[in-house]
Amino acid sequence: MKVYYLFDPLCGWCYGAKPALETVASQYPVELTPTGLFFRSGRVMDADFAQYAWGNDERIERLTGQPFSTAYRENVLQGGGQFDSQNSLLALTAVREMAPEQEINVLSALQTARYVDGRDNADLNVIADILHTQGLGDVVPKLHDPQTEQALLARINFGQRLTQRLGVSGVPQLVLERDGRF
Repeated sequence: MKVYYLFDPLCGWCYGAKPALETVASQYPVELTPTGLFFRSGRVMDADFAQYAWGNDERIERLTGQPFSTAYRENVLQGGGQFDSQNSLLALTAVREMAPEQEINVLSALQTARYVDGRDNADLNVIADILHTQGLGDVVPKLHDPQTEQALLARINFGQRLTQRLGVSGVPQLVLERDGRF
């Protein structure tokens, strides 16, 4: 049996599902499968989008118990940065290539950095610091490696094909494959 986790690191609902993912991953091997929901979005976090996101985040917090901090609201949502998951996905892809057993831990660290610590996990400097903190400093140079980008594009392509094949939309999603059947 194979478990695919369809996600995006900037997805608040994916952060809300973090405890469930960790429980599943403690019992079954889980393959993180990005769908590219916010990959190269070209969106900047402006005031209107920040207000919209915060409303969703408050709902996610009420329903899941996952905290969305004031630091996140002030530093990330109101910070005017890029809303693009490319750099976080590059980091996860590089981790998958060099230390695949750490990929879910790094996703968790990226989510905690954003939603709890109020650090922009779209920023390469923040990502590099997180990787170093996780003992994965050797992964940092891979963030700029064209092969990592190609591997990421292949992962997103697979995730998009899987969602189309199964007729699902949105993230997070868990997909089970057993004996070639989904």
